[in-house]
Amino acid sequence: MFKVIPVPVKRQVLEQIKNGATVKQMADQFQISVKTIYGWLTKESASQVSLTEYSKLKREKEDLLKIIGEITLELTRSKNKKPGH
Repeated sequence: MFKVIPVPVKRQVLEQIKNGATVKQMADQFQISVKTIYGWLTKESASQVSLTEYSKLKREKEDLLKIIGEITLELTRSKNKKPGH
């Protein structure tokens, strides 16, 4: 049987986990299954990307595209060179 957990309780549980509490501690304290809490954490983390993380990923993408471009250029140049030149 499913137990409806009020939104304020859910927020409190997630906040305490962010502040260092373990999932097991919160499950025991609020009598919520560990599986339920991990489900909340999965949904929350999937829906939120920090601005810092986004910026970092964007820079990494740009760096990787630059590297790919340089490698492609080198390969093209090496294919165009005739043997002995």
